[in-house]
Amino acid sequence: MLSAASAEVVRATLPVVRDHATEITGVFYPSMFAAHPELLEVFNQGNQANGQQRVALASAVVAFAGHLLEPDATPFDAIAERIVHKHVSLGIRAEQYPIVGRHLLAAVGTVLGDAVTAEIAAAWDEVYWLLACRLIAAEARLYQRGQVDPVTVWRRWRVAKRQDEAVDAVSFTLVPDDGGPVPDFAPGQYVSVAVDLPGGGRQPRQYSLSQGPGRGSLRICVRRVRGTGGAPDGAVSTHLHENLRADDTVLVGPPAGENTLVPGDEPVLLVSGGIGITPTASMLDHLARTQPTRRVVVAHAERSPERHALRAEIDHLASDLVDAEVLTWYETGDGGRPGLLEVEALPLPPGVSVHLCGPLPFMRAVRSGLLRRGVPADRVRYEVFGPGMLDTAAG
Repeated sequence: MLSAASAEVVRATLPVVRDHATEITGVFYPSMFAAHPELLEVFNQGNQANGQQRVALASAVVAFAGHLLEPDATPFDAIAERIVHKHVSLGIRAEQYPIVGRHLLAAVGTVLGDAVTAEIAAAWDEVYWLLACRLIAAEARLYQRGQVDPVTVWRRWRVAKRQDEAVDAVSFTLVPDDGGPVPDFAPGQYVSVAVDLPGGGRQPRQYSLSQGPGRGSLRICVRRVRGTGGAPDGAVSTHLHENLRADDTVLVGPPAGENTLVPGDEPVLLVSGGIGITPTASMLDHLARTQPTRRVVVAHAERSPERHALRAEIDHLASDLVDAEVLTWYETGDGGRPGLLEVEALPLPPGVSVHLCGPLPFMRAVRSGLLRRGVPADRVRYEVFGPGMLDTAAG
């Protein structure tokens, strides 16, 4: 808990910090990278360039401060869980937290200037370390559970198979190059993949696993990110599409991710948009092999049939289930329902558990529609691409 003295200071200064939070994190990242260039290989530089990482960090710190002041009014568990899983997938270590804390507090002083008294600095330092200790402890538990050493988190995997799935979508089936075991994982989780880009510099990205556990391999499906509106193409996805072939090797981190298939026998609704179909495929694969009588509805939205990855596989897996239904929407082209996904058309069996994955605007719209139709918020789980968070405060 935040000390009484610090709580009073944080309560008084939180509005100012909130108003300048993105500016603060905008100063923080360049300062930290200049002092510790090795951390450039940990952070997604694409999200640095477009500002999403700055906003995400600012939002998390401000949300945690609010949570310390009003725990019931500002829940933080979902944010913390997402951060912890992302950190474990990248091999973030406890000894890196002092570096972040030092540069983050220095950035607060740079942006707010003389307004930051010693008392204010101490109070916000306490906020940071309460957050850091919470994350460090949770990450240690995940490392221990997965029998992962964060110092050697990256393993080299070999591409056993490369397969084109749709326009700009390729699957890679991976096996350990060191002959070691394939880690267990929960359907819906992802792995980090790190590549050495031309010109130097290693960059990681997260890709959902697109098959269920127990197959003796890991499979990811990578959509090539093509820049629009002057934005550059995705560096890592482009590199993987153009350079990673069968028998090549790539660095892969441990499975992680909190948006996993809920165990039980209640009905399941899997809703995806675009390449968000990948965790759906993993969950459906697992259900077809372990719970073939469980009621399952799969709903997917895509721009066109040519971009619909894993469609034949989804249809095949659904046919192995006793009670499954597949609904598809295409903005253009034939073979599915026309236009955007219609939440009102989704079957909602009693007690249904929902999993969402896709672009943020898509998931916000679907989630809002499901809540309006009476699905409890705690039964709607989601996986977010990138560092953003789905706003769950406004049903």
